[in-house]
Amino acid sequence: MKITSDSETLAENKVLILYVLSRVNKPITNDTLYTILSSAIDLNYFYFEQFLLDLINVKYVICFEKENQNVYEITDSGKNTLDLTLDILPGIVKLKVDTNFKDKVENIENEESIVAEFLPKSESEYVVNCRIIDQGETVFEVKTLAYSRDQAQQIVNNWKNNAGSLYPKLLGTLTN
Repeated sequence: MKITSDSETLAENKVLILYVLSRVNKPITNDTLYTILSSAIDLNYFYFEQFLLDLINVKYVICFEKENQNVYEITDSGKNTLDLTLDILPGIVKLKVDTNFKDKVENIENEESIVAEFLPKSESEYVVNCRIIDQGETVFEVKTLAYSRDQAQQIVNNWKNNAGSLYPKLLGTLTN
């Protein structure tokens, strides 16, 4: 796909972004949006970024920071534009989005709900931050120090793989 040669494809892709944002009906990250879109059509990531930027510039999409991440949401103006232009989106594309939508959003929400990362504090110390996010809000967070990069990575991996069983135990310990 050439970004400048096919204005119909360009318009369809922008309408598709608005369509997905309206279906999600809540702020989502760039990666989540791209994952949903790419499950329906073959879309170059750099074109996607340009389309999204164009939609932000005309105020059909708003970008803001939530939980230390940029998230995107359709505006009222974007919803009005979508209502007027939805018919240019091929039915098969809408069907693909709608078919894959629920599963993709649930998988992405589950991935995003368990977050763990580490940052170096010094050469031999790392701050490890482990969180559980539910509907965009941090419901549990713990920070600790690790004394090597390997130990920090082990904590991150352990949290990502076992947060479902660790969280109730930690909560039980804290409330007893």
